[in-house]
Amino acid sequence: MAKGKVTFETDRCKGCGLCVNACPKGILEINRSVLNKKGYQPARIARPDECIGCAACALMCPDQVITVERE
Repeated sequence: MAKGKVTFETDRCKGCGLCVNACPKGILEINRSVLNKKGYQPARIARPDECIGCAACALMCPDQVITVERE
């Protein structure tokens, strides 16, 4: 199965959660312990080793802060 690497531009993320809901593997979450420069709690990948590189999260992100690379 394909593997992926997800990168977030954390300081631009508004923490809307659309990517979290779009992930078919359920491996994304809102990082409740961090505030970015804009005062939002950004999304993050909780279990990076389970990413399949589908890019559903990146397609759903309204601010284009997610990059997905396939390995």
